[in-house]
Order: sequence, then C-alpha cells, then structure tokens
Amino acid sequence: MDEEYKGNYVKLYLSLYGNWMKGDIDLVLNYTYFNEIPEIQVLDSIIKLHTSIFGVPDDLVGRMKEKPKLRIDVALKDKKVVGYKIGYALNREQFYSWLGGVDADFRNQGIASALMEQQHHYVKESGYKAVQTQTKNKWRSMLILNIKSGFDIIGTLTDDEGEPKIILEKKMI
Repeated sequence: MDEEYKGNYVKLYLSLYGNWMKGDIDLVLNYTYFNEIPEIQVLDSIIKLHTSIFGVPDDLVGRMKEKPKLRIDVALKDKKVVGYKIGYALNREQFYSWLGGVDADFRNQGIASALMEQQHHYVKESGYKAVQTQTKNKWRSMLILNIKSGFDIIGTLTDDEGEPKIILEKKMI
C-alpha cells in the first residue's frame, strides 16, 4: 500500500471514528472489492441500491458481464451494500469508472470518497495511465467529488435520452 493512499485511508477512518465517538453516526463499514460479478447476496444488494438511486436496474447484471476486467468496490454495513463503485478496462491504458452510488441514509459520510480512493488505488496499481468517467449536471455532488479528486473536464456528449453528459479524466501518473 503506497503511503499517500494509506495516509488518506487513515484520515478517513479517523474522521469516521471521531464522528462515531461523538454520536454523530453509528457506522461500522467494511470496504471490499470483487474482480468479477459477486455472489448473489451482494449482487442483489447492489441491484437494489442501484435501482433506488437511478430508478431502473437496466439489466445491470447483463451489462456487467459484457465489461472487460470488471472491478466492483463496495461498502457494506453488516451484509447490506450501502455504497458501490463499478468500473472496467477501456483498454490497456484507460480504466472507466462506470457506475456508483451511496444509499441516501449514508450520504455525506465519506463513503463515495473512500470507494473512489479504493478504485483509484487499484487503477494505479494495475498500471492504467488514466481513469475516465461521465456524469450529468443533475448529479452535482458526484461532479464536485470528481473535480475535487483531480479529474479534469475533457468534453461533453449528448446521451440517448438527449441529455448532456460531462466527460472527465484523471491522469494516474
């Protein structure tokens, strides 16, 4: 584990622990990852959370099966997924951070940041030179987190529903 990653992880832990000690949160989370589609209990929990955030499951499992070098990072409270981040290889040099979200009851507690950091650590350690993502203006907190985490806006596009999407990239070197 590189020192910057370990240092940031310790800061997040201490921040969460401090809030827990003050009684602000009752939060003991387990962060883990999968390099393939996870077992059914975790998968069902991801799909349930995804649907609660985005409204429809969009054949998430079928779409995950099509992705090369799939990586799923999750935050678990007991056995419930309270946050997830899914990505995959675009090519040998670029990783795509595809989908993610945090349960509404667990937001603003650093979970999205921790999942992003865990994913980016994997991306860097795996030799990718950049991570790319897309978001919409309506997902403002994700856009702000991406920019605070070192992403640059590199373009825009219009999706199939006619909505603009913002393309972001972060260099890993």
